[in-house]
Amino acid sequence: MSGLRDSLDLIRMVRPEAGTSAIDHEIAAERASSLGTAEARVLKSLKALAEASANREELLDDARDAVWSYFVQRELVGFRRHTDVIQALAIPGEVIVGLGAKPARRP
Repeated sequence: MSGLRDSLDLIRMVRPEAGTSAIDHEIAAERASSLGTAEARVLKSLKALAEASANREELLDDARDAVWSYFVQRELVGFRRHTDVIQALAIPGEVIVGLGAKPARRP
């Protein structure tokens, strides 16, 4: 019977919240990584748009899609205001105006 009693004592000693805090930490790390990846995509698309002389409409569509995706990810994590990010990343008005719009299919 002592084996069962030892097992019960061990179960009482283990804190269930310790296991969930590790998972919560892992989830938070994944969210941060995902936001970082989305932000990098925004910066890359904005740079391509700024340097473009040709294919500007296509690059504008790409930038809008990247920014829209980034904003959605931010909102999923709880960030509802985007004003500071718009200023910090210098997102042009022409990108903001068309957020969420699907471009026409190209032939």
